[in-house]
Amino acid sequence: MPKSPVKIAIIVSCSSLGALFLFAIIWCLYRMIKKRNKIKLKKKFFKENGGLLLQQQLSSNDNNVQRIKLFNSKELKNATDHFNKNRILGKGGQGTVYEGMLADGRIVAIKKCNTVDKENIENFINEIIILSQINHRNVVKLLGWCLETEVPLLVYEFIPNGTLSQYIHEENEELPLLTWDMRLRIATEVAGALSYLHSAASLPIYHRDIKSSNILLDEKYRAKVADFGTSRTVAIGQTHVTTLVYGTLGYLDPEYFQTSQFTEKSDVYSFGVVLIELLTGKKPIFLSRSQEGQNLSTYFIHSVKENRLFDILDTQVRKDGNKHEVMAIANLAQRCLHLYGKKRPTMTEIVKELEGVQKVYHDQPNFEEFDYVRNEEMRPWNDISILSRSSLEIGEPSSQFVLPFLSHFD
Repeated sequence: MPKSPVKIAIIVSCSSLGALFLFAIIWCLYRMIKKRNKIKLKKKFFKENGGLLLQQQLSSNDNNVQRIKLFNSKELKNATDHFNKNRILGKGGQGTVYEGMLADGRIVAIKKCNTVDKENIENFINEIIILSQINHRNVVKLLGWCLETEVPLLVYEFIPNGTLSQYIHEENEELPLLTWDMRLRIATEVAGALSYLHSAASLPIYHRDIKSSNILLDEKYRAKVADFGTSRTVAIGQTHVTTLVYGTLGYLDPEYFQTSQFTEKSDVYSFGVVLIELLTGKKPIFLSRSQEGQNLSTYFIHSVKENRLFDILDTQVRKDGNKHEVMAIANLAQRCLHLYGKKRPTMTEIVKELEGVQKVYHDQPNFEEFDYVRNEEMRPWNDISILSRSSLEIGEPSSQFVLPFLSHFD
């Protein structure tokens, strides 16, 4: 007998419901497996990116560690619109930095590692460990990290005004000119941060890559030292770390280059290069008139030796720089660049000297207010006592010297 339409409808309905139920089960199983695989993948990335080792090291230093957040990958993808190219703030050797907005409305900078090679990952882990121990107003603040992605991610406070290098070297009408007072303040702030790292942190820290592009400027143009990927902590009483030579050409300490021993005075040398960038407006390696690459440190030292300091100063420094302050800072830079590390001042001494220079010469006239013969005014490098007096007043050695020629840089 033929089946009634009712029975056929029931059979079709049951079959459809059964198929839907089976599909729902398969879909749920698929979602569960996908979620489980996603969790496994995140754990795999976390382990490969050194997460377990990082947690152990952070927990062992718990008393000294600033509280930082462990972000998940979804938060940071949403913050950067899935790492949209339009969000890129800058690119460096270790990673790309994106601007992001967290769910609470905070603007942050998120650094994404370029590659997954061992060296880059070690630098990222090292930066987390170093920055988690630092709390200083002139050091960029680490807010958190994420290691459950293919490459590590670091989350920093957002510093809106770019790098010091941009203001010194780029010709951009949108960027305000750095006045002499701003330059002197920035130098003092960077010196203060390095003094803290060398002398006041729970363990001494050598930055190892001080340069104008690693100095950020906030909304009030205050300096923030950044990029601690290659930094190293040293035991109290330890004087150096022996490493493969690493650094940026033009900022590299010649003594470190020759011995592979990095000391706190190697940071001092790099800071000295930043000082002469602020004074001259030139890059650490710049093109001479003959279009050959020239080392700024060598150029500066020889110019001072030949009494040509005024000739090499940046236009803005000549315009509003206090004459005595400029010469005192040039003298300080010269001592920072001494070929022998032991002859260089410490960062703590440098801070005192910079602060003292501002106090002693604050009300003195600038270059343009003087009516003088330039050659005579350059004589303090040899025999006028202005610099010697300033050194004595702020507790620094009064002896002057001219550095030997750094031939291996030529």
